[in-house]
Amino acid sequence: MVSTMSSVTASRAPSRSRADKPDYLGFGLGLRPQHYTDILDGDPDVDWFEVISENYMVPGGRPLQMLDRIRARYPIVMHGVSLSIASTAPFDATYLAGLKALAARTEPKFVSDHLCWTGVHGVNLHDLLPIPYTREALDHVVARIQYVQDYLQRPIAIENVSSYVQFAHADMSEWEFIAEMTRRTGCWLVFDVNNVFVSAFNHGFDAYEFINGVPADRVVQFHLAGHEHATTHIIDTHDAMVPEPVWALYRAAVKRFGRVSTLIERDDNIPPLSDLVAELSTARRIACELLPELAVI
Repeated sequence: MVSTMSSVTASRAPSRSRADKPDYLGFGLGLRPQHYTDILDGDPDVDWFEVISENYMVPGGRPLQMLDRIRARYPIVMHGVSLSIASTAPFDATYLAGLKALAARTEPKFVSDHLCWTGVHGVNLHDLLPIPYTREALDHVVARIQYVQDYLQRPIAIENVSSYVQFAHADMSEWEFIAEMTRRTGCWLVFDVNNVFVSAFNHGFDAYEFINGVPADRVVQFHLAGHEHATTHIIDTHDAMVPEPVWALYRAAVKRFGRVSTLIERDDNIPPLSDLVAELSTARRIACELLPELAVI
């Protein structure tokens, strides 16, 4: 089955009823194969793990075996990179079936993906590509989110992406688009602090205006990561430690959104688990300083 809803149909769709907000999870890391043994043989100071959905949408093998063992000890969140929620192409029925099956197997606290498109004409470009912030695009994305949520029988969470180009025409800002999207679909939000910082620098908008424009009650997760500063622009690489300007923006996000599950992402140049746990402790310390009640949870 594929999505065939038109933008006309979507524009008539009412706002969705609000499901219970996912539990607060604490401070987590992205699950990477390099760390399987250290996680299972030790007791790292990590509250939960996020898995890249596509890495485990397989019929068997070591990745699923490791995931089964780790999820027995830690809460899991599924985070996808290929849903292509903003694409104009029909959804891949095999992909959706695999996503639903993995969710049934792992019982994640929630399932997330990105506000973007990832390919065209059946080709996955393996990149998170930007969309125009227009009323027409909003109607289209709303319809697609509603379809996926109905198919999975659960609300999903949508993440803001970093971008390097903008469309010539927009009817609203990115944060206004996101606010209306979640109002109409009832979806949750993954607030990627690094992505806001990157896009704000690249496009010259105020990152703090972005923070203030997003509905606080819909944010269920923070992402933190490093990037490459190329003087005229910033590239979202996820291959370095979180820099101080992103930590500063994280402080503002905690003040605005309150108690939100926080994750450090590292997708390349992956260090030992102990290094990431130490970096995660910085996020924990900042959040506990701003929200003293977290220190006793």
